[in-house]
Amino acid sequence: MQASNENLHRGLEERHIQLIALGGAIGVGLFLGSATAIKTAGPALMLTYFVGGLVMFAIMRALGEMAVSYPVAGSFSTYAYNFLGPLPGYITGWTYWFMWVVTCMAEITAVGIYMTFWFPNSPQWAWALAALVIMTLVNIINVKAYGEFEFWFALIKVVTIILMIIVGLGMIIFGIGNNGVPVGISNLWSHGGFFPKGAMGPVMALVMVAFAYLGIELIGVTAGEAKNPEKTLPAAIDKVFWRILIFYVGALFVIMSLFPWNEIGTKGSPFVIVFDKIGIPAAAGIINFVVLTAALSSCNSGIFSTGRMLYNLALQKKAPAVFAKLNKNSVPVNGIIVSAIFLSVGVVLNYIVPAKVFEYVTSVATIGAIWIWSVILLSQMAYRKSLSPQEVAKLKYPMVMFPIANYLSLVFLAAVVVMMAFSEGTRVALYVGPVWFGLVIASYYLFGFHKSDALAPSEARL
Repeated sequence: MQASNENLHRGLEERHIQLIALGGAIGVGLFLGSATAIKTAGPALMLTYFVGGLVMFAIMRALGEMAVSYPVAGSFSTYAYNFLGPLPGYITGWTYWFMWVVTCMAEITAVGIYMTFWFPNSPQWAWALAALVIMTLVNIINVKAYGEFEFWFALIKVVTIILMIIVGLGMIIFGIGNNGVPVGISNLWSHGGFFPKGAMGPVMALVMVAFAYLGIELIGVTAGEAKNPEKTLPAAIDKVFWRILIFYVGALFVIMSLFPWNEIGTKGSPFVIVFDKIGIPAAAGIINFVVLTAALSSCNSGIFSTGRMLYNLALQKKAPAVFAKLNKNSVPVNGIIVSAIFLSVGVVLNYIVPAKVFEYVTSVATIGAIWIWSVILLSQMAYRKSLSPQEVAKLKYPMVMFPIANYLSLVFLAAVVVMMAFSEGTRVALYVGPVWFGLVIASYYLFGFHKSDALAPSEARL
């Protein structure tokens, strides 16, 4: 397999990978962004998350089939390189790096905003810079430090959602916080029906749902540093689907049962309202702390991913060789530091760019994610075609419902791209996306990578 990672340290245990996979799927969007998605689709939003969850599970199973057989760092780029060709591998590696740099710029800005909740007179850029420095240092220490931080960050999010679901069910069934009168679930259909925005409501919410799942593919990046990947990766992937249903669909079920869907978002985060209603003091402060950890978690994972992707690209000789160097703790420190320098642009942008631009930029990150997810599905299909029937029978973690699940998932991802055209905030991605891909493809030919790949065909395939 091209681009080995045998020098990386396998320091991630099963509990780390379980929480990294789950933490990647639960972002700030659920805590603060859910209100916007609810307005778009009403209670039927639960269906969009359910279908989206099925697609994400299919993508993760496709990734799992390859990752268990070939657990390498920067897996998407390597699989694309080996199974689809050198150019798709090149585009995928740089696009994933770009996606996380863009996402992390928004996340460190979010950290600044959340910290000014407690320190209103402090400069926002200072908190953004502090977050960037701390998360960079954590990633440089060793991979286990990254895994520990991500484990606890994800655990905070998970515990908050579980508490909210339990408290909410207590209100729905037993009337806790409502003078003992059960709230029931009639709000799910009492305000214009389950489909108040018609059949197109859940479809229009596709883009927001796709963005909410951005990061779930992180489990593939951990493959190169997982202890016993044959055991830990399948265990994490199989459990992620059910946990997504519990956390996303379960949380939305509780929120929209407790409050009329058309009133959600008018009084702040739904999570704050739920905790506030049962008399928990400082509910807003608690949720602010949770979303702060969610933003730090995303930033932490972004720095981890960008460093590994540059490392993988350097092994492929598609990035400067300096990125392939590891420190004494087997961490690709140069890739991490250079990524952090690019991320520091986000600190500067706090001065000169209005917040609206970050909304545009994160929609560009979604285009990057759709490319990555599509490449995972297509790579697995090409990988399967390269195997004999006997080799397929020996697969340790085969893709489910192959190839039907692949085709249905690709249709879903295409629908997300189409829906981007219907909103001003996401339409920008349809302009920026082709420009980015055009620049990457141009650089592939400009730097002569097409010639070096043509001269070494034996290295470009398994």
